[in-house]
Amino acid sequence: MTRKKNDALARSDRALFAAMAIIIATGSAAVGASISYNPSADKSVTPMAQADTAPALPKDSALTRLVREHRCLSEVMYYEARGEGSRGQKAIAEVVFARMRNGNYGHSICAVVYEGAKRAGCQFSFACSGDMVRPKDPEAWSEAETLAARILTGEVRLANATGGATNFHAISVSPEWAPTLKRTTQIGNHVFYRGGPGIAVIPAVETPVAPAVPAANESSES
Repeated sequence: MTRKKNDALARSDRALFAAMAIIIATGSAAVGASISYNPSADKSVTPMAQADTAPALPKDSALTRLVREHRCLSEVMYYEARGEGSRGQKAIAEVVFARMRNGNYGHSICAVVYEGAKRAGCQFSFACSGDMVRPKDPEAWSEAETLAARILTGEVRLANATGGATNFHAISVSPEWAPTLKRTTQIGNHVFYRGGPGIAVIPAVETPVAPAVPAANESSES
């Protein structure tokens, strides 16, 4: 095959990836609110798009599942690593896909990201912390959506920068589980780990927890 034909095919592939990324991102913005795994909703929050204006999709269609997966990947990268740049967000995506391959977690992006969201023990802290009911930063959210679409279409390939990590925590905390796993790397403000066979399922992320506030009727004197 000539170089000219190779260049033409490469351009065609890039155009296909770009088109798929646009379709996924647009679909996610249009119908994501109605199929999101968001465990709670705040009526005061203005949605990114009005779901009731979007054309209805078959409940179990491939596009619906793809849009759902895209939204879940966008959300975990946004809430866990916004402000960390694409490198930091791709590192979070790597943890999600490593957990899918591991077999001890969910078998879809959404299942991994929102494991434990409906009960105590969220695997990703944002799913239970109340962060999701707060308005998103439009620019940061758009960047996360775009990167997620490019990852899912294969335009952006994950390079295993985390060394197969299935867990991470913020550098500001020292979780009890950290010594039980193998530290692989630090990217931005997160430290990444992986474990071996038989390691118990533990939260993917550990973030600082606010101190408890004494009850109003408790004395402040010791």
